[in-house]
Amino acid sequence: MYENFYGLQGKPFALSPDPKFFYASKGHRRAMAYLEYGVQQEEGFIVITGEVGAGKTTLVRSLFETLGTKPVRAAQLVSTQLDAENLLRSVCLAFGVQGTGNDKASQLRHMERFLLDTRSRGQRALLVVDEAQNLGMDAVEELRMLSNFQGIDGPLLQSFLLGQPEFRDILRSENMQQLRQRVIATYHLGPMDEGDTQAYVEHRLSRVGWEGTPHFATDIWPVIHEFTGGIPRKVNTLCDRLLLMGYLEERYDLDADEARRVMDEIEEDFGAQQEAPAPQPNGVVNGVFDPERAVANELTLVRLEDSYEAMEKRLDRIEHALAINYRQSQRILDALDSLNKISGFDHKEFARH
Repeated sequence: MYENFYGLQGKPFALSPDPKFFYASKGHRRAMAYLEYGVQQEEGFIVITGEVGAGKTTLVRSLFETLGTKPVRAAQLVSTQLDAENLLRSVCLAFGVQGTGNDKASQLRHMERFLLDTRSRGQRALLVVDEAQNLGMDAVEELRMLSNFQGIDGPLLQSFLLGQPEFRDILRSENMQQLRQRVIATYHLGPMDEGDTQAYVEHRLSRVGWEGTPHFATDIWPVIHEFTGGIPRKVNTLCDRLLLMGYLEERYDLDADEARRVMDEIEEDFGAQQEAPAPQPNGVVNGVFDPERAVANELTLVRLEDSYEAMEKRLDRIEHALAINYRQSQRILDALDSLNKISGFDHKEFARH
């Protein structure tokens, strides 16, 4: 939509995580260093926490991009409220381990065989658990038990745990002492400062061929940073709306006033929405836990980003149609204004009737 208007080769502020747009802010650079350190150590747990939208998933996907030349078989699990049994089944599915059956003993045997086969091929297994704060205590303990699988030359499975800040409270609890002893590094990914926020926006634009159009006035950056708090996902949402507004109004220069107008629209949109009812725990139907539904939901979440991309394409088509209607209507009104000046007749009033 606005991409063609500004001469961009793609959409710079999509919400779905994409390693192509990864920007190494000061915080993200530190977090990546911890993950790379964990890969080198080949054992233990690495814990990365951060607020919603801080860029944890994009961070991991960027790490996966660097693993292509390393003997690592990595799998990512987007966790929901799983118990220990369903977590084990989900881990098997994440690594592509099939035919495990429904009993835990069978699943553990298949998992151990997979890990041993992986090591025999000169590889090692890395499990990345996203949204770890949703795991129950027993599920976190199950992850620790999986780290007990040992080969001749050391542990067969390494885990990275990513979660929101409350996951740190889970780790501090008394019954998590054994897991804490296996955590080799932790890092909290905080928001970007104003300088990194500006660099982040310019970096994402440059990835789609930005050559200075639109131009951002210097007074816009503190406004963007204050509104978004330096959270990447919030920056993406604001800047996407800002460029859409610039396109609709044919503006090639964007400043703090335009940014504030978009902020007011966003706040009005969210203010008009009713608060959604609290969702039931994953796999719970009418108060009864259904393990099969929980696993099915887990797989749905793993594939969720694909639906994000499809949804964004549909929204692009809708926005494009609205923009065409808006600009055509504006041309008609401009033409009527010209006729009014020439003829002295109010064609707008006549058109209304």
